[in-house]
Amino acid sequence: MDESNYDEFGNYIGPELATSSEEESEVEHDVEEADSDHSEDEGPGPMAMELRVEAPQTQIVLHEDKQYYPDAEDVFGPGVEALVQEEDTQPLTEPIVAPITERKFQVDESAQLPDTMYTKEFLVDLLGHPNMVRNIALGGHLHHGKTALLDVLVAATHSWPEWDAATPIATPTTKMRQPNERAFGYTDVHRLERQRGIGLKSMPMSLVAQNTKGKSYALNIMDTPGHANFIDEVAAALRLADGVVVVVDAVEGVMSGTERVIRAAVREGLGITLVINKVDRLILELKLPPEDAYIKLKHTVEEVNNTIATCPHTDASMRVSPELGNVCFASASFGWCFSLESFAARYVDTWQMPVAPKELARRLWGDVYYHAERRTFMRRRAPDGKQAVRSFVHFVLEPLYKIFAQVVGEDEPQLRTTLNALGIRLRKADYAMNARDLLRRVLCHFFGPPTGLVDMCVAHIKSPAANARAKTEHLYTGQMDGATAVAMRTCDADGPLVVSVAKQYPSSDASQFYVLGRIFSGHISVGQKVRVLGEAYAPGDDEDMALATVSDAWVYCSRYRIPVSGLGAGSWVLLSGVDASIAKTATIVDTS
Repeated sequence: MDESNYDEFGNYIGPELATSSEEESEVEHDVEEADSDHSEDEGPGPMAMELRVEAPQTQIVLHEDKQYYPDAEDVFGPGVEALVQEEDTQPLTEPIVAPITERKFQVDESAQLPDTMYTKEFLVDLLGHPNMVRNIALGGHLHHGKTALLDVLVAATHSWPEWDAATPIATPTTKMRQPNERAFGYTDVHRLERQRGIGLKSMPMSLVAQNTKGKSYALNIMDTPGHANFIDEVAAALRLADGVVVVVDAVEGVMSGTERVIRAAVREGLGITLVINKVDRLILELKLPPEDAYIKLKHTVEEVNNTIATCPHTDASMRVSPELGNVCFASASFGWCFSLESFAARYVDTWQMPVAPKELARRLWGDVYYHAERRTFMRRRAPDGKQAVRSFVHFVLEPLYKIFAQVVGEDEPQLRTTLNALGIRLRKADYAMNARDLLRRVLCHFFGPPTGLVDMCVAHIKSPAANARAKTEHLYTGQMDGATAVAMRTCDADGPLVVSVAKQYPSSDASQFYVLGRIFSGHISVGQKVRVLGEAYAPGDDEDMALATVSDAWVYCSRYRIPVSGLGAGSWVLLSGVDASIAKTATIVDTS
């Protein structure tokens, strides 16, 4: 600072200074020269903006004149339309990233019911006649073929292309080695069940099946899991059933899971029947001769009877044996199941034999031998009896072994001749299938629908009307001389409403619960007001009681639900609108 330009008091006395307007013009001139120099050296770029806003520290720049970011025209080029919105058009209630609105955790075909060999109305009408209904629970050890056995019934009554196209798989090891996504069971509806390959919860299936004589019955079947961790699912299924079909692997025999199911069925007082499944493993895997295969099957039956005998409160009437009609033989993976009577009926119909199928079936098990030359049955081998063969081996196993050998080992011309002799007509494309698929196609034609299994269930599992007294006395804790108990013991559809809820099922999107129960007496309908009695309910204490209205009612068929206006005593019913106060189990009665 030149001191000569200031007096002693600090006032400026030097030459005139330039005005502020002149200073601004000089600054703008300097900025323009800097822009021109920069454009000549580097061309236009983002630094040009920074140079434009440079100014001395004393200059005041308004907020609206500041430019921190390039314009859309600078970024995208000229001719770009830029839309500027003053406020957010998306409401606060709508999330920026919308969640998945359609959640589906299990298979649900209720929107389009599958085609069946019967009408849905016929099934609902049959459920109105308790004598024509059988409530059954399928039980057994893990991977013994319970779901596959139910699949045989479903495939015989439903249009199920996935089952027809799936390759038969006998063991879980084979399934892991040869994964087949089309081989899921019909009751494996949950996503986790399909991922793990086992059943996780009991699933009901209601269908119409015919016996050997062509008579139709309504079967309410509960497919239960075999894993030990899900034994509570088995207990819930037994509360709804009148009898148990115990499924046992022909190779593994009676296992720990089989024993648990048998003991639970004996405690509940239910009838026990037996299905020896996976008989094909004796032929294809173990490669046993027919006589040894019979010994193995007989040993399995004896194991089941020994397990029943070790349970308390059992008697000889609970014994299972093929000649009694309460044992079936099956290969669910290959689609066939038969009893001795159904197999004997095939012989009688084919050869026009002058004997009743039941009389012939009594001679097809045990130490009964058939002498081919004499054409007679005998209880022990004759002195010259090397030609006498055990009847079960001669009439059942040897023909079965021959079919397996012919299908697996013969070429198309020889196989076609054999199948034509058996009355089996296949398309030319069927002979090009692999051995397992062709074997199932041939055996399904040979054995037909599983009428033997239906015969066994109808004959040895009581109907809801016949078992109502025993079921009521075992479960009902109220006064046995009251009007409600009398109606329950007689399975009276005109009596007071009593529904025993044993299980709850979520909807496919897991948004609500449906309750499954057995109607012991009375009739329940949509829109009916009911009382839901909890587990802690006691007469005179209404604390664990709630009022509800039935909003919907269905017949539950695992993958789909058949809507109904109402159902009567003896049936299983799926209800909606009454689950709010139910924790596990409950009893539903009318408001009166």
